[in-house]
Amino acid sequence: MQDNRGILLETGTNEFEIIEFSVGGVYYGINVAKVREVINLLPITPLVNAHPYIEGMFTLRGNVIPMVNLAKALSTTSNSDSHKIIVCEINAVHIAFKVDDVYRIHRISWKQMEPVPHLSGSDRAVGIVKMEQHLIILLDFEKILAEINPELNEKMTAIPESTPDLIKERQYKTLLIAEDSHMLRELLVQTLHTSGYRTISTENGEEAWNKLESLLANEGPIEKYIQMVITDIEMPRMDGHHLTKRIKEEPNLKELPVVIFSSLINEEMRRKGEALGAHAQITKPEIEQLIGILDRKLLV
Repeated sequence: MQDNRGILLETGTNEFEIIEFSVGGVYYGINVAKVREVINLLPITPLVNAHPYIEGMFTLRGNVIPMVNLAKALSTTSNSDSHKIIVCEINAVHIAFKVDDVYRIHRISWKQMEPVPHLSGSDRAVGIVKMEQHLIILLDFEKILAEINPELNEKMTAIPESTPDLIKERQYKTLLIAEDSHMLRELLVQTLHTSGYRTISTENGEEAWNKLESLLANEGPIEKYIQMVITDIEMPRMDGHHLTKRIKEEPNLKELPVVIFSSLINEEMRRKGEALGAHAQITKPEIEQLIGILDRKLLV
């Protein structure tokens, strides 16, 4: 199972593909868009003073790639003697995850993904997909990476130096945010508020769309209430691409600029966003770049 960039869906269908794998007897899933390839276990070189999740590094196609022992990250025990490695690109970083086994690719709708119950340890998951024989847990790989490298979260709270006049000017602009990760949503909202922008936050694309529809029922154009939409891609119920598609197809919303802010921004996903009419696409967690784009578009 190599280079899954060829397994791509029609843009904006609200469907996605996951690779099913297992760790410690539990079935998990990862979005195909994050996966570069799946390989057999390679010789690993240990890293001195590395994070406990990092088992070592290996070389693949000229790149040195760190490998995360996913069993350790999930506080479980591996059930395999052979293992597979899932090589990923997340937040523009190449990283690999050692898992017990890899099975097949499933094509599903985001509407099939259910929220995770708020229990201990559930913050490692972004959703659950019910299959005929078992459940597949979709893991929050960005959170695992943030635990390994706290600098990622620091970038989410870094804002460019601003004058009091600039902060005051931003206070007249309201942003609609669609982000399913509670941690990232709070960081994003807090940082944007600190920079001066007003926000309305929602937990997924469906909730954001419902908010837009309710605002359209009010008097005046949508720009009176919302000046920009900032959306993640991976979200339950409705993903960011489908949200963007619906906005651009609605005559009373099509001029509303949409910025896609996601860990999935690679070459193929960027082409999808452009085809849908996204104003800009930024890889998490580059909040400074995001604020720069907001200023250039809105403060004119």
